[in-house]
Amino acid sequence: MSLFFRGSRKFVTRLTRCINFSNNRARVLRELRRGPMTGRALICAAAVATLALVTASRAQEAPWSEQAVQRHLDFDTVAAEVAAIGPAALIAQGERLFTAKFTRFDGVGRPMATQASIPTKRRRPAQSAFVRTSGPDANACVSCHADPSPGGAGDFTVNAFVSEGFTSAEFDSLDPQFSNERGTTALFGAGLIELLAREMTTELQAQRSAALSAARTTGKPVSAALSTKGVGFGALTAAADGAVDLSGVQGVDPDLVIRPFGQKGVSVSLRQFTVSAANAHHGIQAEERFGARWTGEADFDEDGVAAELTAGDVSALVAFQAALAPPDRFAPSDKSWRAAADAGATLFERWGCADCHRRALPLTGLRFADPGPYDTAGTLRAADVGAAIILDLGALDWVAKLPRNAAGDVLVPLFGDLKRHVIADAAVSAFGNELLAQNFVERNMFMTAELWGVAATAPYGHRGDMTVLDEAIRAHGGEGRASRDRYVEAPDASRAELVAFLRTMGAAQ
Repeated sequence: MSLFFRGSRKFVTRLTRCINFSNNRARVLRELRRGPMTGRALICAAAVATLALVTASRAQEAPWSEQAVQRHLDFDTVAAEVAAIGPAALIAQGERLFTAKFTRFDGVGRPMATQASIPTKRRRPAQSAFVRTSGPDANACVSCHADPSPGGAGDFTVNAFVSEGFTSAEFDSLDPQFSNERGTTALFGAGLIELLAREMTTELQAQRSAALSAARTTGKPVSAALSTKGVGFGALTAAADGAVDLSGVQGVDPDLVIRPFGQKGVSVSLRQFTVSAANAHHGIQAEERFGARWTGEADFDEDGVAAELTAGDVSALVAFQAALAPPDRFAPSDKSWRAAADAGATLFERWGCADCHRRALPLTGLRFADPGPYDTAGTLRAADVGAAIILDLGALDWVAKLPRNAAGDVLVPLFGDLKRHVIADAAVSAFGNELLAQNFVERNMFMTAELWGVAATAPYGHRGDMTVLDEAIRAHGGEGRASRDRYVEAPDASRAELVAFLRTMGAAQ
């Protein structure tokens, strides 16, 4: 049920009574667009809008149909309905899509398209509908994002093989010269992560603009330190003629856009991530990237199915992921564990782990707009729609449990910093074993992994080949080397205390 009617036992009765008013759904939607409604009209409009989404997966024809997506959602209709009654029904539909096992009737497979994020044709039809390496490699989103629940992480068996796919449309080798092997990361708390990234991007770009303005005013170069939410991203120097020296920028792309998703930090939003993953892993192609606007074709992959994923469908998937609650800290009942974890928390700070794995970052706003302000071409953008879908994450029950600072900002306990770091060196190189760069990110650089669910997301490492936390800690080179060395040189008991602390993040034993 919608948030508006949560807990109301009268909802079904009201729904039944308003059937005569709401028989014509188009009439209801016209009323929604005219402005606020009260009383019976609002109740009925909410009920009809909720039913329109909740029943969206019912079969159009036979109830035994093997088509997983029975109806597609229209973006503008969804936006109006969410504005009127809240996002609960849209989130529920997103969960159905996330857990659906797509079939060829939905458009699974891409016989004449590659896994590339930019629409790219194959030279010849694919020999197999599914390929474990170059993909498609999964029937459902939840095939990989499943542990400990939908939206979670994945075991080594569901590792993905990341390649741009332009020159290697098909490969059946695990050799790193063909692809980078990646473990599946959890999506819990993803809505908060994206909102943090948006605010951080806005602040960084404002600092660049201020430096440019000062340089034009003074006629002299102006240097500016780049910092947001306590995280430093180096510095830049703006010249009076508008040129900007970005050689001192660290941990973020030159455009100063924080891209929080993917182990290399290459996806700016859940929407971009979803559109790319649907094509790469399922061969399900979103209209907003693979449709006629950008490719000139309704069925770009030539599998006989057009409109495989509409803008409204993508928004449902985004809503489900954005509303996933972050992991909770686990309070051990065992006294010895509690004592060890308390000691480990102190060591976490003393050894410098918190320099990158920051306990919390402050978040000012909880209104999640879809599409977001930094979505780019090939993903639906704010300018493409009349009104964005607004998800008020502050209305979700679990948000009330999060701490706030004196300014009223939500403290997001992610144990991360949304920054890329060099994490390998000549002596400690386990995290630097990739041969292919991704989106021009250096091969030895990775986004700081959020630790808030680390106890429930084993195995570890970007390849998912480290079975225990001790291995992952010892693998830290580069910028993490000093903390790693303190851990390695510490007594066994101290190392155990740090692990005891990490094992309280996200899993009850």
